[in-house]
Amino acid sequence: MKKHHLLIAYSLFVLLIAPVFLKAQSSAKRPSIMVTGEVITPLDLTVDDLQQFKQTEVVRKDKDGKDHTYSGVLLSAILQKAGVTLGKDLRGKNLTKYALVDASDGYQVIFALAELDKDFTDRVIILATQIDGKPLAAGDGPFRIIVQDEKKPARCIRLVTGIKIVFAK
Repeated sequence: MKKHHLLIAYSLFVLLIAPVFLKAQSSAKRPSIMVTGEVITPLDLTVDDLQQFKQTEVVRKDKDGKDHTYSGVLLSAILQKAGVTLGKDLRGKNLTKYALVDASDGYQVIFALAELDKDFTDRVIILATQIDGKPLAAGDGPFRIIVQDEKKPARCIRLVTGIKIVFAK
């Protein structure tokens, strides 16, 4: 009789309780990057979302002194999707806007919007999700800003969690 009660109790657990635990595990939030601030459409983008954008490759020497090929999305393309002022509208007081990039470790960097706009510069700045054809290492990603041809890597920020568009005051 005890075995019968244990079997019933176990069956109830499996039918009623276990699906709750499994759903909680499967619906765990995937890493994403938030685009907020002076935008028309705030964004919350995952790696899968970024795959829907045109991919761009940038070759850059890393701290190991070797060239690595990073692939990802032009930062300006992400900002355009969020409705950030770029192109012909980036003039006057809009030239005082900047992108504040945040990392999960507290590091921050700033880019003037003109630095990201193809009408102002040929420099390529991407939000990378891959290095040499593989996902970024846990200590670098899943999102990393890569600035092509900048002498110091200080603005190649790792562990990016957000981009906030701000007016300078």
